[in-house]
Amino acid sequence: MAQAVFGDTAAGEAVHRLMIGAGDLSVALLTHGATLNDVRLAGVAHSLTVGSPELAAYEGPMASCGAVMGPVANRIGGAAAMIDGVRHVFSGAHPDGYILHSGDAGFHRRVWRIADHAAAAATLTIDAPDGEGGFPGNRRVTARFEAFAPATLRLTLTAATDAPTILNLANHSYWRLDDAPTTEGHVLRIAADSYLPLSEALIPTGEIRPVAGTRLDFREGRIWAAGAEGQVDNNFCLSRTRTDLRPVAWLTGRSGVRMEMATTEPGLQVYDGHSLDLPQFPGNDGAPPVPYCGIALEAQGWPDAPNHPDFPSILLRPGEDWVQVTEWRFSRA
Repeated sequence: MAQAVFGDTAAGEAVHRLMIGAGDLSVALLTHGATLNDVRLAGVAHSLTVGSPELAAYEGPMASCGAVMGPVANRIGGAAAMIDGVRHVFSGAHPDGYILHSGDAGFHRRVWRIADHAAAAATLTIDAPDGEGGFPGNRRVTARFEAFAPATLRLTLTAATDAPTILNLANHSYWRLDDAPTTEGHVLRIAADSYLPLSEALIPTGEIRPVAGTRLDFREGRIWAAGAEGQVDNNFCLSRTRTDLRPVAWLTGRSGVRMEMATTEPGLQVYDGHSLDLPQFPGNDGAPPVPYCGIALEAQGWPDAPNHPDFPSILLRPGEDWVQVTEWRFSRA
């Protein structure tokens, strides 16, 4: 078990870096955003995720890299939602009229508390007051990271509220399995028969469209084109409800490093990382992030669910159990 001060935020809050590991896996976590800062696999010389050794990066444009997004990850069209017949308006709207990753109330920009830390596990918590950013309910969220031999990382997210609210949490790590500037040439497979088409503002239209015959058909595994076939920022529909933990995505680098991702969630947002043009910050291995340097695979509920009654609900009521589990299982040839 190792713990060190990573830096102080602009507001003067101390941010800690926690190390956990088991078997061939070692993982660095940050209390800023409950962030997965670095993932290392024995025998592989490079980091498997996009991160930075500088706190300024996470207080700036790398805030989403590896963080737990909430209280509602992804977009909400109109920056508002009806909750039990009451319309709630959220702060921090984009000029196009939506909020992204909860606008001003985003958990990824907050410093979480350390609840416990051992050699192979750490638990972080955050409290969100009623009305913060327009979201109702006094809420408590817990993120528990656990490492298991030979090379598995599990994230269990739990939440509770004292008033009806909406909640859709997601880890927003960008994965890079090769020591290369971009993820071009990775092979991605996704266990999804359908996806959500988007408006020009990247809000789901409400249609649920089959992936068959489209460039988003990854059911048999496809070589990742890293932008050559157009940008990707879509939700893949895994199921209509939260389920038992099951594998949903497989990513393989040219180097032979492999990652299997399993989750309980009904959706997987896949984002190609085209906006990661950040020459002002070093990455985990020194070189700064560049467009398409990582693939975000975000297990979550379907985006904009409050505005689409036929989407899986993200409503959370007092007394209800809310548990999300995601695992990343690594290996190499």
